[in-house]
Amino acid sequence: MQAYVLIQTEVGKAATVVQAIREISGVTLAEDVTGPYDVIVRAEARTMDDLGKLVVARIQAVAGITRTLTCPVVNL
Repeated sequence: MQAYVLIQTEVGKAATVVQAIREISGVTLAEDVTGPYDVIVRAEARTMDDLGKLVVARIQAVAGITRTLTCPVVNL
């Protein structure tokens, strides 16, 4: 199971958030971006439940994050 996690951060915190998220197991990519979101993360887990736990318990716990939007990857 893979997903993109779009993240909004507090002003001036994007770089710090990216550094912290890159250290989390299950995160395969984390980059600063411009636009309505400040950081985009690609994450993977075995199941949807594990992915949810990764986002809620690990990613959202990073200081400086104000909001996330998780977009699971689907294979059509």
